[in-house]
Amino acid sequence: MYQDYKAILVKKQDKILVVKFNNPKKKNCVNREGYIELARVLRAVAKDDTVTMVVFTGVGDFFTAGNDLSASANVTDMDAYIRESNVIFKNMVHAYIECPKILVALVNGPCIGIGTTLAGLSDMLWCSENAYFTTPFVSLGIVPEAGSSYIFPFLLGRSKATEMLLFGEKLTAHDAYHFNFASRVYKPFEVDSLIWPKLIEYSQMPPESLQISKGLLRSQEKEILMKAIDAECDALYKRFYSEEFMNAIIQFSMRKKSKL
Repeated sequence: MYQDYKAILVKKQDKILVVKFNNPKKKNCVNREGYIELARVLRAVAKDDTVTMVVFTGVGDFFTAGNDLSASANVTDMDAYIRESNVIFKNMVHAYIECPKILVALVNGPCIGIGTTLAGLSDMLWCSENAYFTTPFVSLGIVPEAGSSYIFPFLLGRSKATEMLLFGEKLTAHDAYHFNFASRVYKPFEVDSLIWPKLIEYSQMPPESLQISKGLLRSQEKEILMKAIDAECDALYKRFYSEEFMNAIIQFSMRKKSKL
C-alpha cells in the first residue's frame, strides 16, 4: 500500500504514517510527481484502519521550498501542461482536506509556498525554532492557493494574512505560535526525546473517537474551504497565462543560471 514512492518518503511507524518531502537537492521542492504521490498516499491512508495519524515533515534541513518552478522548462504543449497541472493540484488539496486521519505538520525547517499552505490546512502544526513560513505568491505573479485565502485570515487575522499572502512577509516560528498558526515550537534536539514520543502517545488514542472528533472540529469549514480552493484554482489557471507570471518565471530562470 505504501510502496513505489519517489518524490516523497513514506514509512509506517505503528499507528503513524510518516510522509517526508524528499527532494533535498532542491530543498524539497514539490514537482508534478510529488503532487500525484501526495494525493495517492492520502487516498490510501484514508482507507487504512491501522493508521490514526499522518505526520508530514521534510528530509534534511528544509520542510519544503514550495513548487518546483523549473519543472515546466522542457514542456512542449504548455496549455495541456497547465490544465493537467491544475487538475493534479486540486486533486491533491481535496485529498488533504478529505482525509479522515489526524494530519500533523511537523515543520523541521524553512517552509515556503505549498508547504506553508498545507501546514495551515493540517489539524496540528508543530515547528522547529529554525523554521519560518512564507508565501511569495504575488511576487511570482500568481495568487494564494490550497484554501489559504480562507484559512489564513481565519487563523492569523486579516492583517497578518495580508502581510503573508499579498506581500510575502516571513512568519518566524515564534510568530507562528503567537498568531496561533502553530501550537508548539520545539528545539531540534527535542525531536527524538520529546516530540515523537508525544505524537506516538496521541496516535494510540481510540481511533474511532479521534476520527469522529476531527470530523466535528472541521465540519463547519469544509464546504467553505472547497469553494475557496475552486476559486483559487480558477484564478491560478488564468494567472499562468499572464505576462506577470511569464516575467516572474524568466527572472527565476535567470537567477538560477547566475548561481551556476
